[in-house]
Amino acid sequence: MAKLSKAKRGKKRWIGLMIDQKPISRSILEEKIDETMQGIDWKLYDLVGSDLHTVAILKTSLGDSQEAKDRINSIEGISTLTTSGKIRLVRERLSINK
Repeated sequence: MAKLSKAKRGKKRWIGLMIDQKPISRSILEEKIDETMQGIDWKLYDLVGSDLHTVAILKTSLGDSQEAKDRINSIEGISTLTTSGKIRLVRERLSINK
């Protein structure tokens, strides 16, 4: 069976997050996000902490992206900084080297 063409695959959005708590473990952050993201598919990709701040990248579907951003911004200590259809652009904007 042939693969789906790129145009027919599900569209996704990458959301760049700023977390006030530092350092924060991946499991704690996933728990915080999971509590508010009921019914929305998401996956945490990058989590990078420094002395100044912690940033993360989350993937969600295009249709759920606005609702996901609203819910993430409602979590105390977490805010969205940027979104894009390409993870490379979000990594550049958050200064994450891969």
